[in-house]
Amino acid sequence: MELFQGLVAVVLDDSIALSHTADALAELDVLAGWALLARECGYCRPVLDEGDGLEIIEGRHPVVEQVLRSADTVTARGATRAFVPNDTVLSCDDAQIVLLTGPNMAGKSTYIRQVALITLLAQVGCWAPAKSCRLGLVDRIFSRVGASADLARGNSTFRVEMNETANILNNATDRSLIILDEIGRGTSTYDGLAIAWSVVEHLHRHPSRGPRTLFATHYQELTQLEKHLPRLRNFSVAVKEWNDEIVFVRRVIPGAADRSYGIQVARLAGLPLSVIERAKTILAKLEGDDTAVSLPSPQARPKKKITVAPADDSQLNLL
Repeated sequence: MELFQGLVAVVLDDSIALSHTADALAELDVLAGWALLARECGYCRPVLDEGDGLEIIEGRHPVVEQVLRSADTVTARGATRAFVPNDTVLSCDDAQIVLLTGPNMAGKSTYIRQVALITLLAQVGCWAPAKSCRLGLVDRIFSRVGASADLARGNSTFRVEMNETANILNNATDRSLIILDEIGRGTSTYDGLAIAWSVVEHLHRHPSRGPRTLFATHYQELTQLEKHLPRLRNFSVAVKEWNDEIVFVRRVIPGAADRSYGIQVARLAGLPLSVIERAKTILAKLEGDDTAVSLPSPQARPKKKITVAPADDSQLNLL
């Protein structure tokens, strides 16, 4: 006990110097770790400036890339699966909003998250997983992704989504970076589409500039907004079709997706073939009866009754 108390006394006498040494070692540990990561994984030194642009060439998701490397993922043809890099160009006064469409599992969420992570890494002083990166300083990064509920406080998944969206819209500035994933999916189709549409218009409301935004969605109708909002750009995640199946190529390209390929993804997930074929029949009927949503007009949109021929006597019409 005497030895221990003597050690404590000595440490207390030099506590300030020891604390400073610990801080210095901790900082060196972080910087050395970043340097090793940059060398082993091919990161680049980002260029930060006071502008409002964001340009990432061949950006990669730092976590997903490492998972693919560590898992040594092999494709059906025997090749090792590598992360597919993508470019991103945003600015407050030109390409302010990227509206990203494409099927589930194609990589929309990965893409928008990697942009946010690269921005965060660059601003804390780490090199970035990209070929090159130039970034106008960001005051805050806002994120609305994923689905979760807060049932203990009486908040459904959709209410949590709306709470987070409200926080973004009320606090973002034209120096912010915003990533939004599937806004409006927790309610009816037209309710969700109307909310998503209005959110995009709100982010674009300033006549000349606004927060840099990546907006991933399955609402194909939103792609019409490119004709009316000069700072919005349509992009999509490319896929290839073969024998009524889809192949994900993970490449983000200019232009809107033609559809969401939900039934093909359901088949990949293992839904029974009878369910897949019935879904195709219902989808064909729905697409034949319903029309694309057009831009808002002073007249109210007439309500339409959509019916689908039943598969048997127990199948109800869809109203």
